[in-house]
Amino acid sequence: MPDGYRPIRDILMPTSASLLVQRFYLEVWNRADETVARELLHPNFAFRASLGPEKQGPDGFIEYMRSIHAALANYTCAIDDLIAAGNRAAARLTFSGRHRGRFFEVEATGREISWNGGAFFTMDDNQIVELWVVGDVDRVKQQLNAPKQATFPYDGNAFRKP
Repeated sequence: MPDGYRPIRDILMPTSASLLVQRFYLEVWNRADETVARELLHPNFAFRASLGPEKQGPDGFIEYMRSIHAALANYTCAIDDLIAAGNRAAARLTFSGRHRGRFFEVEATGREISWNGGAFFTMDDNQIVELWVVGDVDRVKQQLNAPKQATFPYDGNAFRKP
């Protein structure tokens, strides 16, 4: 076989990076599974969220995840496109949920909201080491009629489980 040739079955098989990203969204974000988050996220995990803070480690991320789920019922992240190569992956996403708690300085409206974004991952052999997310925050504010200068009110203590 010529150099660089790969049988089609190898090209179509998902990479470990793409499987890790799919599992991260399905089990961690969409199901808010903190046990799986601790399994998939590296102890030195670095997270930069488009809705606000930069967090370190699985516990920092879990605090942020709790705050999003507290503000948005039925919160989901749908993967629209996913590209993975080696230890890196990028995803185009649609985020959605029902506004049930204070979010961007707006009290619960009960509205279904959605917005688009992108996420860029770095992995080691079996865990996510870094995640940088960009999202259309202006679209969120428009749907909530939030002030343009509004920020996502994040207080990790408010979302701790007893």
